[in-house]
Amino acid sequence: MPLPPILFEDDAVIAFDKPGSLRFAPDRRDPSRENLLELVRTRLGAGPALVHRLDEDTSGLVLFAKTKTALDFLSGQFQSKTVGKTYQALTVGVPARDEFTMDLVLKEDEAKPGRMCVVKKHGHATVTEFTVREKYLRPVGRASFACLDCRPLTGRPHQIRVHLAVSGTPILNDPLYGDGTQLLLSDLKRVYKGRLDERPLLARLALHAGGLTFRHPLTREKMTITAPLPKDFAVALKYLREFGSGATRR
Repeated sequence: MPLPPILFEDDAVIAFDKPGSLRFAPDRRDPSRENLLELVRTRLGAGPALVHRLDEDTSGLVLFAKTKTALDFLSGQFQSKTVGKTYQALTVGVPARDEFTMDLVLKEDEAKPGRMCVVKKHGHATVTEFTVREKYLRPVGRASFACLDCRPLTGRPHQIRVHLAVSGTPILNDPLYGDGTQLLLSDLKRVYKGRLDERPLLARLALHAGGLTFRHPLTREKMTITAPLPKDFAVALKYLREFGSGATRR
């Protein structure tokens, strides 16, 4: 498999647009599966070092540093929480408010390894700001959807996913925190043929890392790198806008 598309590259950094189908890191249960870290090491050598992480099923922007100096400078920004991160999420259900903030303490669920849970203490503080950009309202008895901008101010695993699930609007196709709802064209379009072999418009976790804003290691100037919505995500929004009753944008 070739490297994912390069979004930006210079002497200090390189940013990739990771597809949602590509694992982020090696799978301990199946080391033979392709993953972004090993692809980068195989194609570019041991030089580029990972600056931050994405949840396994999340698509979008991943940043690597090309030098030790760049890695230290960028890592310091992530640790001090001065990096601006923006994600796009498609949720099942429409949040009650167009702008809201979730502030919860999370830790790994001891009863369900690999999942996070909300606790009152002995966990990590997590904060995410949300803005509803589009709403796709449906008749009573059918799922409505919404497209949100998500700005995590902390960087804990599954943070955005848990925050949205707790708020009552889980991310579409979230295998850990979702409600099992599928986005089907037959549910949107009144006249639809081919129900027997129909596939969901979007069949993976509907979460995309769309942008990073940080100070460049060499110039010290603020810069922003963005990753366009993947084709499957964009197609899903297109059909929601076209056939979803009550579709509204901010």
